[in-house]
Amino acid sequence: MVDILHRVGVVGSVDDVYKALDTIDGLAAWWTLDTKVTADGAIQFRFGEAGGFDMKVVETEPGKLVRWEVVDGPEEWIGTHVRFDLHQEDDFAIIMFRHEGWREVVPFMYHCSTKWATFLMSLKHLVETGTGEPAPNDVQVSNWH
Repeated sequence: MVDILHRVGVVGSVDDVYKALDTIDGLAAWWTLDTKVTADGAIQFRFGEAGGFDMKVVETEPGKLVRWEVVDGPEEWIGTHVRFDLHQEDDFAIIMFRHEGWREVVPFMYHCSTKWATFLMSLKHLVETGTGEPAPNDVQVSNWH
């Protein structure tokens, strides 16, 4: 198994970052505008023609941790986990991000790693300035659909 890993420092508090990770409005403000909760409690993230993902929240700890399991989406994502570990270092909320449990390194993983980086920067901008760059207003890195 292999993981996508990123570390981002955000000028702000872990509580502000946590709010952006643990609320539908927060998620829609940095990842994709098309974010909602399904009847069974999964969080749906949609990206137009590219499709999307359904996540089940498996663990949260305010100001410290958000962890999801991918329950629907591209085959490579199903069964993987997305994890945000948070801690404060002086004026910075540090996000230790993992998209863990990929079965193998495939070309789609390279794309997803880059996209995660752009969306984590959107999260950083949201907390620092009040405005993120969620899809469909995100940075386009390739023509992957």
